[in-house]
Amino acid sequence: MSEDNRNQDAVSSDAAGTRSGFVALIGPTNAGKSTLVNRFVGAKVSIVSHKVQTTRAVMRGIAMHQRTQIVFMDTPGIFKPRRRLDRAMVTSAWGGAKDADLIMLLIDSERGLKGDAEAIIEGLKEVRQPKILVLNKIDRVRRDDLLALAAAANEKIMFERTFMISAENGSGCEDVMDYLSETLPEGPWYYPEDQISDLPLRQLAAEITREKLFLRLHQELPYSSHVETEKWEERKDGSVRIEQVIYVERDSQKKIALGKGGETIKAISSAARREMSEILEQPVHLFLFVKVRENWGDDPERFREMGLDFPH
Repeated sequence: MSEDNRNQDAVSSDAAGTRSGFVALIGPTNAGKSTLVNRFVGAKVSIVSHKVQTTRAVMRGIAMHQRTQIVFMDTPGIFKPRRRLDRAMVTSAWGGAKDADLIMLLIDSERGLKGDAEAIIEGLKEVRQPKILVLNKIDRVRRDDLLALAAAANEKIMFERTFMISAENGSGCEDVMDYLSETLPEGPWYYPEDQISDLPLRQLAAEITREKLFLRLHQELPYSSHVETEKWEERKDGSVRIEQVIYVERDSQKKIALGKGGETIKAISSAARREMSEILEQPVHLFLFVKVRENWGDDPERFREMGLDFPH
């Protein structure tokens, strides 16, 4: 650890009147959890896509508000699992909830309590931590319907507070941060003040490429793709050389990922490289390779790479 980091830790640990805690965001798929974490943190730390189930393991985004360090745990969306990977993601989400100081249930106001939301509320009855309800996408729903939705949810379970927000435009988000900064326990900060995520850079880089892959191929390529950072070389000129492998399950998927004349993989690489350069604040040389690995979704090693327990 560098001298600066040691000093930073000393400051955060000795500071009087500080608060800190872990807040688990749980909810159905596509409720807007990743968008909200990025909004709270003020930087991109979690993969955002219109495709459901894009967050696979618990990501931690770290936000400072007043004298409080709030560690947001962006959990995978909770849904009815069908495959082994699905089961691991749902287990990870519930595990994240049980490790938190406070649970934030995020509901898409347009969809309400249909489907998975109802089942999640039932599951929350077994979890002892305090819970708050956050209704997202309120700009798309009439006020009367929002009030009815809030009442229906609070009938099923006792929430400490209910908030109405738009993760996309930030409406109502400051109120949530004020509440959390006053409610989380007193104590030292867990991380240096300027740290925004606990995700290793290699994994963050893989997540960025995976997002670009999803955004480009969300209709053609199903969930059977996975990105790993295989090489990371800091160069003398201040740049970094990154080699990543995109794993797919079939040759037909490899052709889709590469595109005609390699144009698709070039576009994905270019978009990912730009974003990595911005986040790392250094030039990035990115090299992407596509490999077929049949049934990678049944390989324990791939689950470990994603930070998930392999369900037997």
